[in-house]
Amino acid sequence: MPVRPPLRLAAFVMDTVSHIQHGLWRHPEARQHEFDDVRMWIDLAKTLERGRFDTLFFADVVGLYGPADGDYTVNAREGLQVPNADPSILAAALATHTEHLGLAFTSSVLQAHPFEFARRVSTLDHLSRGRIGWNIVTSALDGAARNFGHDRLEEHDERYAWAQEYVDVVAKLWEGSWDDDAFRADKAAGVVSDASGIHRIDHVGQRYRVAGPHLSKPSPQRTPVLFQAGSSPAGRAFAARNAEAQFILTSTREKTAELIASTRADVAAAGRLPEDLLFFLGLTFVIGSTEEEARRRSAEIDELLSPDGFLLHSNLGYDPETGAALDPDTPLSQVKTQLGQSHLQWLREASPDREPTIRDLAGLSAKLRARVVGTPEQIADELEQWQDIGVDGINVMNWWLPGSYEEFVDHVVPTLQDRGLVQREYAEGTLRRKLFGHDQLPDRHPARRWRRAFS
Repeated sequence: MPVRPPLRLAAFVMDTVSHIQHGLWRHPEARQHEFDDVRMWIDLAKTLERGRFDTLFFADVVGLYGPADGDYTVNAREGLQVPNADPSILAAALATHTEHLGLAFTSSVLQAHPFEFARRVSTLDHLSRGRIGWNIVTSALDGAARNFGHDRLEEHDERYAWAQEYVDVVAKLWEGSWDDDAFRADKAAGVVSDASGIHRIDHVGQRYRVAGPHLSKPSPQRTPVLFQAGSSPAGRAFAARNAEAQFILTSTREKTAELIASTRADVAAAGRLPEDLLFFLGLTFVIGSTEEEARRRSAEIDELLSPDGFLLHSNLGYDPETGAALDPDTPLSQVKTQLGQSHLQWLREASPDREPTIRDLAGLSAKLRARVVGTPEQIADELEQWQDIGVDGINVMNWWLPGSYEEFVDHVVPTLQDRGLVQREYAEGTLRRKLFGHDQLPDRHPARRWRRAFS
């Protein structure tokens, strides 16, 4: 029997009170309302490293859910991703308390100029000795666009064109601005850096003019590990060119296998190897020593779920032009949105028996946080089945912090390790080396074309 490759494990969190399982912050053991206490995050990071998780992955938003001019009573009451804090700063703190755990964070092309962002990421990659990942997003909130001086979001596909230029700019800085040996620190010769190995990029594009050179010397990875989550046609095309890891939500196993196979074909068509893109499936877990105990705990969780929170988080229950609430009986097939189109498709697939409506949104959104309920052995069985259809890793979503991950590490990880499903020890080196066996992007990645392009 062939040896299974290890399933990769990511912990999906956000530096806020109510990230993705709305209402669960009220659980007696939940500490996510302490999101601004770095000690909780340090404890969590150490737990994940003990459990040999590959990555602590931070989601982020830079605007409120709902209409841009709308009331935010529900946002405030539910703690629905407000207040929140900057995950890149938290990653810097956690880098000093961990040795192997990857630290990936979300940053939208809206929120930071690419020159500033490139320097910040290089700094983090140096601080962490090469353990940084970047989740590339285009933002899906009109309120976020307004926060950064725009009247509204641009068209969905145009946002991906924007993201491509953004990625090109930062890649020019990370990959092409400094030669490997330009930084010398030669005390005898009195030379810190060799100017002949440092290059301006002189980027002039539709949105950005960036002269350079990059102000950071090359970090261990140069370019961080590149994550992406969109599965719309434009999102998949963007992932095929750029991403090294893609987050997906659950549909049926058949549809998930089709999505993975189709996207891998797109990766190959872009001149890369199909295995250059890893797929992380988002799942939640309710663990019990017996199946009966797990089901009882699952029912207790249901009592705390917030329908208002899930409905608002869907961001689909209103007319994007007027901000008015849609008729609850509006079929989702008739919803027009410039938001997360892959998310809308996943919601429709979560109701295969009939066309869902706005009235169904809260329940369907909760359903997308696919729940695996059972003993550690039953959970391992389920994960083997997902791996068999092409899933490379699991994006473990929590019910509450830090307990959900403590339970998973203490009770599920040993079973997974016994079956050879997850690693017992970390490989040495950078996050990219741990995932792919090399520190920097391979030459077949489009960003590598900027190496020595400015000599």
